[in-house]
Amino acid sequence: MSEENKTDVNNEAEVVESEQEEIKKDDKKIKNLISAVILLGGLFIGSLFVDFSQLIKGGGISQKVLNDKDVFQLDGKTWVAYSDPMIELNVVNDDECEECNVDELMLSLRKIMPTILTNKVDYNSPEGEKMIEEMGITSLPALVFSKEVEDSEIFTQAQAAFLEKNDKYMLDLNQVGIPVGKYLVTPDTENAAIKYGSDDAKVKLVEFSDFQCPYCQMFQKTVDEVVKEYGDKVQFVFKNLPLDSIHPRSKAAAMAAECANEQGKWLEYADKLFTNQKVWGEEEDNKTFISYASQLKLDVAQFKQCVNDEKYKENIDKDLAEADEIGISGTPAIFVNGKSKSGAIQASELKAMIDAELGDEAPKTIDESATDDSAEKVNVEVPAE
Repeated sequence: MSEENKTDVNNEAEVVESEQEEIKKDDKKIKNLISAVILLGGLFIGSLFVDFSQLIKGGGISQKVLNDKDVFQLDGKTWVAYSDPMIELNVVNDDECEECNVDELMLSLRKIMPTILTNKVDYNSPEGEKMIEEMGITSLPALVFSKEVEDSEIFTQAQAAFLEKNDKYMLDLNQVGIPVGKYLVTPDTENAAIKYGSDDAKVKLVEFSDFQCPYCQMFQKTVDEVVKEYGDKVQFVFKNLPLDSIHPRSKAAAMAAECANEQGKWLEYADKLFTNQKVWGEEEDNKTFISYASQLKLDVAQFKQCVNDEKYKENIDKDLAEADEIGISGTPAIFVNGKSKSGAIQASELKAMIDAELGDEAPKTIDESATDDSAEKVNVEVPAE
């Protein structure tokens, strides 16, 4: 082949190779363009292609499935869609308090509020202390919900049980029948107006009560027997908590008892009030109260003047304010050296609380006959909202 022919062949080869390179570049541009279109298209329609890729790898689910189904399975789990929003729930509690256990409560709550995201908060932690201050928490456990609870079905049905503060909601456990496990504030015994027993007694038994409350009437028999049995080992302190929204004569009865206390006959007068609860509870004046003063040999004129002047209204208001500060809303409520119980508990349970505080000083043999007169179940009266 001549030199001229070789040159022509080489030139033709270079042209073909150049054309092939151009074709490759064009193919690459087209592929890149297609990839870009696919990616942008995927983003535009809700990341469909990205989700599909994740689904293949076991790491996600497509938006289409989420939109079309209320129930689907993924990775061995069944997922259910709810109309309620996700709701944050902070449970402020004390793990060392047995009465504060909320395991059963949470199981029930998840059945009616399946979208809650629970966070346990130790009441002694910085987060717990901050939440107690912000929400005005006075007892444990405390359940604090995020503002999203407003959009839940249970909120629309039981809004009165949710107390709003600082864009959050705290569930009023008293309204839903959950007893207090632990009060964060305990009653003042040193300045109490009505107390029996030595201030040096190792055990201080404090009762918040309402003379017109039937459960208080039931429980008072237990208290009288137990206090008598333990003698000077226990000091008994009485606090007035008249629930006049449901017991219209309870505050008048508390005033009459305070006036009897002025003459050193509170125990005897309180017994009269509890024993004859139905009698004076149906009256609108103080005649029966005055008759009890006469029967107990009190100075009737002094007693009558005391009642009419509402001389000890300040004492009653002070007890009411203290109950509110502590967070007590039902009667009877008792404290044994600060440890609380609500309702007309059995004598055996009350004795167990006292014995735990006395330790080695607890009586070795206790007459169990008092337990027969106790309530078989805890009863507490709370005014309706």
